[in-house]
Amino acid sequence: MIRVPYDAVKRGLDLVAAGSALVLLSPVLAGVGIAVAVNLGRPVLFRQLRPGRDGVTFELVKFRSMRSPDPAQGLLSDEQRLTPFGRALRATSLDELPSLWNVVKGDMSIVGPRPLLVEYLDYYTHEQAHRHDVRPGITGLAQASGRNALSWKDRLELDIEYVDKRSIRLDMAILRRTIIGVLRRHGVTAEGHATMPKFSGER
Repeated sequence: MIRVPYDAVKRGLDLVAAGSALVLLSPVLAGVGIAVAVNLGRPVLFRQLRPGRDGVTFELVKFRSMRSPDPAQGLLSDEQRLTPFGRALRATSLDELPSLWNVVKGDMSIVGPRPLLVEYLDYYTHEQAHRHDVRPGITGLAQASGRNALSWKDRLELDIEYVDKRSIRLDMAILRRTIIGVLRRHGVTAEGHATMPKFSGER
């Protein structure tokens, strides 16, 4: 059951943290934007519809980390499109900074299950679908526990665990573990993949 005090406190903290970060990190955002334009060209931002709370879609905003698909040059898969620059951007999580705007708008939270692809909605079990009972997050329990190195089964189980046990204390612990994981660059990719294999049902 959703506890109103927790939700209200969390939303307030999200607004303060995300709003302050956007202001304080504006030089970093500008610098990364210029670097993306130089290394990958335009558009600088990656925009894609993702399911949020209750499965309602919103437009996720991130820095672009891949070259555009180009069949003529054989740039189709993530592995083919991800450059060394893009890998570094993802490893440091700097590509996620524009998503702070999604937090300010209320589409996302700082902490929550990561917003996945809309096409995955049809594949979730009834239990897995509960990951959409809360706002998706820039980071979450799964990201703090292994990121893309986790199997889909473990990742989704951790999402549900977060939904069931969420609290401000757990959010703070996840943020602390996320920072450590980013600094150590743990779990940036799944073995044998540039990011993660596609999800096509419980596994």
